[in-house]
Amino acid sequence: MSKTPLGPIEIEVIRNALTAAAAEMDVTIWRTSRSTIVRELLDYSTAVFDAEGNNLAQSARIPSHLNSMSHFLRELLDKWVDPESWGPDDVVISNDPYCGGQHLPDITAFKPVFHEGKRIAFVGALCHHIDVGGLVAGSYAAKAIEIFQEGLRIPPVKLIEKGVRNEGVWAMIRQNIRKPDLLLGDLNSQIASLEVGATALRRLAARYGAEGMIEAGRRILDMSEAAMRAAISRMPDGTYEFTDWLDDDGIDLGKPIKLHVAVTIKGDAISVDLSGCSPQVQGPTNATLASSNAAVMFAVMSACDEPFAANAGCYRPVTTIAPEGLVVNARHPAPVVHRIAVTHRLLNAMFGALHQAVPDRIPAAYYGNSYVCTFQTVAEDASREVLVEIEIGGTGAHPAKDGVNALSAGMHNNANIPIEMIEAQTPLTITRYGLIPGSGGAGQRRGGLGLAREWRIDSPRCFFTANMDRFVHAPYGLAGGGPASVGRLVLVRDGEESPLPPKCDNVPLQQGDRVRLETSGGGGFGDPASRAAEAVARDRRLGYAT
Repeated sequence: MSKTPLGPIEIEVIRNALTAAAAEMDVTIWRTSRSTIVRELLDYSTAVFDAEGNNLAQSARIPSHLNSMSHFLRELLDKWVDPESWGPDDVVISNDPYCGGQHLPDITAFKPVFHEGKRIAFVGALCHHIDVGGLVAGSYAAKAIEIFQEGLRIPPVKLIEKGVRNEGVWAMIRQNIRKPDLLLGDLNSQIASLEVGATALRRLAARYGAEGMIEAGRRILDMSEAAMRAAISRMPDGTYEFTDWLDDDGIDLGKPIKLHVAVTIKGDAISVDLSGCSPQVQGPTNATLASSNAAVMFAVMSACDEPFAANAGCYRPVTTIAPEGLVVNARHPAPVVHRIAVTHRLLNAMFGALHQAVPDRIPAAYYGNSYVCTFQTVAEDASREVLVEIEIGGTGAHPAKDGVNALSAGMHNNANIPIEMIEAQTPLTITRYGLIPGSGGAGQRRGGLGLAREWRIDSPRCFFTANMDRFVHAPYGLAGGGPASVGRLVLVRDGEESPLPPKCDNVPLQQGDRVRLETSGGGGFGDPASRAAEAVARDRRLGYAT
């Protein structure tokens, strides 16, 4: 029995305490991590789960992580790790997409939490690590054709068992990566965050008891399910379809990849059929179902007319149909490192369909892509530094307001890496960073602007890798709004510009070369002819319009 009776007030106190625990874990990683991709770009997430692996509470971090971590933990418990052998001082890690994960740079760590001998919860922390081996520095190879080329695959394994480090696993990881001190530092940060979360949950359990925590978790999930169903029931019934396109997979150049969704709203439930998506491709622009379902869930929750606690209870009214072998549910051993391009574009397709149901809530397409690029610099003494950048673009215009310039949107929630940090730690100089005038789609509401960022190579040698999209298929407008710009990637050498392909591996660069990336804006909303004269004048005054 619960030590404290659980009325509505107590349930809300516990729910907020669980969210605070996830936020404490978040801050722990932020303050103790080593690499710029974790500490500065903030590509990580933390969450709290019930004893069965269902997401109960989460930090305000990355949607593509948070809506998939529960799937990963449930897969581990169902298929890979005997729950009875998982003790209170054990930490299990994995990065394998075919064990429930997303892509190899994302290493996830889970720890169970016990009270008086009974498992009451799990805590989890996921970090995108700066390198996990493979064909290219940063482990984001654009030309991989099987997952074995993408880096070190870590099966579900106990990194810590009964409080003791599994030194064999630590050594295996160290031996296979380019920046071991950074990765292992970030991994230690994850472990520290798990203990912070577990300590917070044990404090709660001391007050409410093991059974009280379990009951509270069940009721929290039920509350979110009820809120989600009520919001869905206020949407008009019907089937709504939309298609968006990825440029290509980097191998079959110029062959677009179809992302088609059919969203059926019926009563208080939604079914999303992805059967019309393209078959899986040779290159790494594939996604596992865990990744794709994260986009589906984010889209549906975003379309609801009121906020509610985001957790696994929200997932119950939504069914995703995605046969294995599609680009949204790839079959082993397909490469999947660029899975975020699939989920970004799937989210754009979901928004296009949901706009037909609730047109007053859904914006035009945002940039819909992670502009991932990696620089591996090589000094005279052969020492190397690795920088992974993930750039963004403009958001789509909303029925009620203009899009936002250069905002981390959709499946993202990253920050930028400060110029000063890059220049202090790597032989690179940022020679340009700013908005691109005219890159947002025209409309009654203007799309947000993309950005330009330019890096100069200051080391004797450098190898550049890019894995990007939205260079052919522009972010769409809605309700008569125009499309946004597409991306552009350029090499500047001796004053001469030449285009670089958006998907390329280990391009050799020399001292003085500059690489400039120009990202997409967001689509416009509404007829451009109806844009207010004062808004047009403001765009010109601020330099947003050409």
